[in-house]
Amino acid sequence: QLQLMESGGGLVQPGGSLRLSCAASGFTEDDYNIGWFRQAPGKGREGISCISGRDGITFYKDSVKGRFAISRDIAKNMVYLQMNSLRPEDTAVYYCAAGSMPTAEAMCVIRWGMQEYDAWGQGTQVTVSS
Repeated sequence: QLQLMESGGGLVQPGGSLRLSCAASGFTEDDYNIGWFRQAPGKGREGISCISGRDGITFYKDSVKGRFAISRDIAKNMVYLQMNSLRPEDTAVYYCAAGSMPTAEAMCVIRWGMQEYDAWGQGTQVTVSS
């Protein structure tokens, strides 16, 4: 059974950093793309960074490019999201997801239906506030 679990969220001041972790079980990460999504109160879910399982190619949404970095440790079945220079508008629940979309960019950009993903984590809250 495919399972994902996020950790590492919390409260941080503007300009601060956090590293989110996504632990995967029941599959190996080179078989699936892994993406980080977020949902702020009253807003829809958005893909912000995704990494291709096949070749490790990464994608970033413009709003996080240069500030966030996605990485993976296949041996540990972990995917990370290093978030630097955090802003109040980054406040959201952050989720990781696994999917078999054609590319990492497709996974992050196209609004796939929930049933088209193979697994979702339970989410971790990130709050950026002074």
